[in-house]
Amino acid sequence: MICRVPNVLSVLAACLIGANAHAQITLDAPVGGWKYSAGEPAQHMQDVNYPASRVNAGAPRVGEDGRHLGAAIRGRIANATKAGRKPYTLVVNGVAMPISVGEDGSFARPFAFPPGPNNLEIKSPARDSSRRVSFYDTNANRQRVGLRVVLSWDTDMTDLDLHVVSPDGQHVFYGHRVANNGGALDVDVTGGYGPEIYAIAAPPKGNWHIYVNYFGGWSDAGGEDESERDKPLTVAQIALITHEGTPDEKKQIFRVPMRRAGDLTLVKSFVFP
Repeated sequence: MICRVPNVLSVLAACLIGANAHAQITLDAPVGGWKYSAGEPAQHMQDVNYPASRVNAGAPRVGEDGRHLGAAIRGRIANATKAGRKPYTLVVNGVAMPISVGEDGSFARPFAFPPGPNNLEIKSPARDSSRRVSFYDTNANRQRVGLRVVLSWDTDMTDLDLHVVSPDGQHVFYGHRVANNGGALDVDVTGGYGPEIYAIAAPPKGNWHIYVNYFGGWSDAGGEDESERDKPLTVAQIALITHEGTPDEKKQIFRVPMRRAGDLTLVKSFVFP
């Protein structure tokens, strides 16, 4: 559902849709309707590299004109408990991934949405409750993303790392998050689920390579401890999106098993464009 508004200067309250009247999910950001993100003040919680973007996962901020500022996914889940509970699912513009929820039921993730229409949904593990918001980002000054790579995985307390090698030899990963060709990794997630997002506005033409490294987690804790080796493997998901937000947009999803800390897997090699 996209909110109907009288003109692009309107900033509306969030259009939240529950799967039923007893849904326990609250989605505080982003807000629905039409959204301006230009003129954001310099104060922020975290620099996030998603070409030339800064986003904020902290408390909501409102500008002098009443517009909501910042770009984040933020909300709460009532009565959420970690023990014995499968993760909630975050769906951003059609890409589904688990989302990490704090002990108090809160979740917050910096995210720089592309200009134009965007859709976001949070779903419960049983899919019996959800919250959804649709909005149109009117910031025409933000660069469109020619290539976006989204890494997520399905176990908590696990650290997977995204590595992207571009045709000009630039290698972007947690130790080198910003390349001089404009490509960048937004954040390094070390505690489970991700996502880690690589994006570049103008991808160089040629051969690209996407790797996932199992940096640490269950199988790294106990060495030869049999009980640790019996822990479930981690399944990494890579969403590969080209020409985002244009009629030529293409989206591919790849899933690969990551069995032990130290595993390095080539997920996809491809030629752009």
